[in-house]
Amino acid sequence: MLAKRIIPCLDIKNGQTVKGVKFVEIKEVGDPVELGALYAEQGADELVFLDITASHEGRKTFVDLVKRIARNINIPFTVGGGISELSDADALLNAGADKISVNSSAVRNPQLINDLAQNFGRQFVVAAIDAKHQQGDDWTVTVNGGRIPTEKKLFSWASECEERGAGEILFTSMDHDGVKQGFANEALAKLSDELNIPIIASGGAGAMEHFKDVFTIGKADAGLAASIFHFKEIPIPELKAYLNKEGIPIRL
Repeated sequence: MLAKRIIPCLDIKNGQTVKGVKFVEIKEVGDPVELGALYAEQGADELVFLDITASHEGRKTFVDLVKRIARNINIPFTVGGGISELSDADALLNAGADKISVNSSAVRNPQLINDLAQNFGRQFVVAAIDAKHQQGDDWTVTVNGGRIPTEKKLFSWASECEERGAGEILFTSMDHDGVKQGFANEALAKLSDELNIPIIASGGAGAMEHFKDVFTIGKADAGLAASIFHFKEIPIPELKAYLNKEGIPIRL
């Protein structure tokens, strides 16, 4: 079995790392270059950088900031926010990104996933999906940092992303984001059962047990979190030691 991954997430607004609850009540939490270097040193498996207002503000990701973070880490680095064409992805690759995350732009122009996969390879493309639970298996996909609901539904859209060439799905449950009561494990397990690409779980981490649950009940390949790491509630080395003790395959 492949090792499960622990991924800290840097949500960036105005060049600073921020964190909110259910995509609102945004607060600054620190310098992204310093935090990225700290997480790499602590044993994070990957780092995700999301420029959370780029799409809403109609601008590109902060390339210079991506370069500064990339210079200070030695782990795979995924960058998202404001990527709407191949030249955006090319610029971020050259700045030090290993993977590109597309969200709102892919919902509006699904061909973008095909184009990215064909030009850079499937392993380079992460389809990020922010969805809000309605009822039963019904999850509505949103864009612009969760501000705008769309006609797309989580499971059919995730399947289409895989067919178009996405190498991974990063699913954030808006209902669970920042609440720290655990991940959306039922939806994650269904995604894992229906798709053949890795699923990154986001939204809900508040305790070490939540990571154990997301890897066993939720069948996720990676667990992404922000505030528990930013506020030093759960140190990454302690989390990995706990998961290893619980029999979860993890890189120590």
